[in-house]
Amino acid sequence: MDPALAAQISEVVAEKMLQYRRDESGWKICREGNGVSVSWRPSAEFPGNLYRGEGIVNGTPEQVWDCVKPLAGTLRDKWDENVNSFEIIESITDTQCVSRTTTPSAVMKLISPRDFVDLVLVKTYEDGTISSNATSVEHLLCPPKPGYVRGFNHPCGCFCGPLPGEPNKTSLVTFFQTDLSGYLPQGVVDSFFPRSMAGFYASLQKAVKKFYG
Repeated sequence: MDPALAAQISEVVAEKMLQYRRDESGWKICREGNGVSVSWRPSAEFPGNLYRGEGIVNGTPEQVWDCVKPLAGTLRDKWDENVNSFEIIESITDTQCVSRTTTPSAVMKLISPRDFVDLVLVKTYEDGTISSNATSVEHLLCPPKPGYVRGFNHPCGCFCGPLPGEPNKTSLVTFFQTDLSGYLPQGVVDSFFPRSMAGFYASLQKAVKKFYG
């Protein structure tokens, strides 16, 4: 992928992620519990929703990031039940790559296996927060594969940051804005994301404990 184009796309995505994080207007809570809050608002990118997850994870930001980072060496496919496999299609820089993620069937197989090809940029901010910033792209080395419906991630990612005075805890804010494609009833999609995001936080907490004690 052309590095200049990749940089341009990723900077736009990173700016949108910061806007999502800063803009408190229009969010409606759809799931709360176990210290995790999931909210949504209509997406400005496609006829679906933008979902926001917020929670505190027991573990240092470095430990949590190792579990969630969308880069080579991630532990994500070892603990996240919504990720079957993760591979790097192309490394563009140390902090930017094109990846392919596959997901299993879900909701009693109403949602068949998906795959996503994303351009990912990792940024580190002055306060120590690390962010992933991703959006789906087409890539010559990764055409659609048999057995998978190609989904599309509109600008999405996470902010993994320190908590002042709490060195062994991490604030994790996640954003999902995914077009699952295929002919899915909207009700299935609307119920799937809040439940899977809440499950993501619970599974992540167990993973950090498992890998780092």
